[in-house]
Amino acid sequence: MVEIHVERTIAAPIDEVFDWLADPPNLAAAPLALKANYAKDSPGHGAGAVREVVCAGAWFREKITAYDRPRSYTYLIVRSFPPFDHDGGTLTLTASGDGTHVDWLTHYTHPARAGGKLLEAVSYRLLRSSFRAILDACATALENKR
Repeated sequence: MVEIHVERTIAAPIDEVFDWLADPPNLAAAPLALKANYAKDSPGHGAGAVREVVCAGAWFREKITAYDRPRSYTYLIVRSFPPFDHDGGTLTLTASGDGTHVDWLTHYTHPARAGGKLLEAVSYRLLRSSFRAILDACATALENKR
């Protein structure tokens, strides 16, 4: 099981940080992401929403399984290429002084037919750097507003 855990404190109010991170187009801040948005059949934001992310060499269809604005949201990859066996990901936000601490945690494996452990070694590095890039972009967007 692969675990990716990244954290960052962003000098912006928790509501603003949550809203930025929960808005699917902002996931395209990841270097290999080409576009991200709610799926056409998605009911909108909140629990039950479905988002789609298209990346260079990959795509994800994710369902928001829990949504507790502005404290946390949880998502599950329900379809993807390459295939993931996803145990879910959670972003947890905590007010911290004049900012917001973001804790992003996800667990997954790739099935053996898709490359298994070899693909996990590659996807771990790509996803971890993508998560960090998204948090960096959030900080840049919100901290520069001040």
